[in-house]
Amino acid sequence: MLYPQSEPFASGLLSVDQDAQIYWQVSGNPKGKAALYLHGGPGSGLRSGSYRQFFDPDAYFLVGIDQRGCGRSRPLATENLAALPGNNTEVLIRDIEAVRRHLEVDTWLISGVSWGATLALALAQRFPERVSEMVLMAVTTTSRAEVDWITEGIGRLFPQEWETFDAASGRGPDERAVEAYARRLASDDDLDRRAAAEAWNDWESTHISLDPNFTPISHRFDDKRALVFATLVTHYWSNDGFLREGNAILDRMAEISDIPAVLVHGRRDYSGPVVTPWNLHKSWPSSRLVIVEDEGHGGPACREQMRLAIDTFR
Repeated sequence: MLYPQSEPFASGLLSVDQDAQIYWQVSGNPKGKAALYLHGGPGSGLRSGSYRQFFDPDAYFLVGIDQRGCGRSRPLATENLAALPGNNTEVLIRDIEAVRRHLEVDTWLISGVSWGATLALALAQRFPERVSEMVLMAVTTTSRAEVDWITEGIGRLFPQEWETFDAASGRGPDERAVEAYARRLASDDDLDRRAAAEAWNDWESTHISLDPNFTPISHRFDDKRALVFATLVTHYWSNDGFLREGNAILDRMAEISDIPAVLVHGRRDYSGPVVTPWNLHKSWPSSRLVIVEDEGHGGPACREQMRLAIDTFR
């Protein structure tokens, strides 16, 4: 069973560069083992805080942050589009490091879900000496192949919906659909941005619909948050998570090969096939792969497996 959802005992906004402020919250035991949770998206935010149910509140000093430009961090990406080019994975890692220093954490367990798994891996590869263990669910590395699958290849399962999504992108002859959506969502045309966000989020809701536990995007975010989500997802995905040219996750697995890890993934995650955690696991001697046969991109059984994995590292 998941733990009862404890409430944060401290939170704040930490000023970093480019006039950005990063929202952080801490819960659990102030004297417990330090752990970090990284949310998905990019751009989803911590939302309800249900992630805290993965962690034993008596054992862990748990840190959660809203990544730059989303959630309770300020400004939102949609409020300062001029700063969007400066929002990238290396900057997110610097933000996390600033929070770690602010909270005087030496080493911590890192957990993450979906995009949060990618960010967790990139963070660990940048600062392996700061990471004690890792627990990742709905595992992604945001490679070009993964992005092309989720924005193009999976259209083979939804050909009618994908043609609508593709036609609505407004892409040029040498432009990928995700690049066209990123371009439009970063433009100063408010009406076009909102139309692009609606079409993008309709597609997001389509390709996750085979998951037995799926929730449409419209049920997760209000219009304001949905625009933030679409803006940041397309910004990161059109740039392969800013993890190219020797920085791709799989190319750097030797740097974290000794860090104990558990990877939890649903067999029915059609948007993010199990080949991604499988390839990571093969390159990671200290990892354990848990495949949940009847779930997709997370779900009750995946969440329980994540809780069990985190418990083993208390």
